[in-house]
Amino acid sequence: MKILVTGGAGFIGSAVVRLAVSRGHEVVNLDALTYAACLENVAPVADSPLYAFEQADIRDPEALTAIFTRHKPDAVMHLAAESHVDRSIDGPGAFIETNVMGTYNMLQAARSFWEGEGRPESFRFHHISTDEVYGTLGPTGQFTEETPYAPNSPYSASKAGSDHLVRAWHETYGLPVVLTNCSNNYGPYHFPEKLIPVVILNALAGKPLPIYGDGSNVRDWLYV
Repeated sequence: MKILVTGGAGFIGSAVVRLAVSRGHEVVNLDALTYAACLENVAPVADSPLYAFEQADIRDPEALTAIFTRHKPDAVMHLAAESHVDRSIDGPGAFIETNVMGTYNMLQAARSFWEGEGRPESFRFHHISTDEVYGTLGPTGQFTEETPYAPNSPYSASKAGSDHLVRAWHETYGLPVVLTNCSNNYGPYHFPEKLIPVVILNALAGKPLPIYGDGSNVRDWLYV
């Protein structure tokens, strides 16, 4: 299978790339190489004949169309996104441009490819989202696939918007999609501004540990 992975030089995307190549899949890594991306994350597979890299921005629809035409993927795993809550508060515009408009561009490019001649019969568009779209659940709350969206930050609102676009492209155009909402991820190659690395590095350096709210917040953590 040939998989087009967006954001494949980022934390989660690079883990997907490394695993997919190790299991014998062809992978096309599409990444704009913004501040949180690093090609060293995929160094273990960079020389594999199964691996290809395309530096492109999902905000550039012409570049996306060219990549679909050139590589003809069997599946897309869309991970490229602005993902830091604090940054979204300081600059929400970048989150709308990348997470909403970028996903729209990806859906349009995927739809055009899927509707064209010679499309793979098993083509899928897998959109990776976040459980933050469900908002605050309270001390005993839980969410399911039917839980209403209630985003609380510009980041989670932008991801909720992108989720709705993915669903709409399936319902309107029949595009085969999969949408997943995972909890907080951690593990190797984690970008140092995220909570787990910050806590570890601050503790090692004898610096204060960041506390959000009154410290009673609870999050699920998913190993990448």
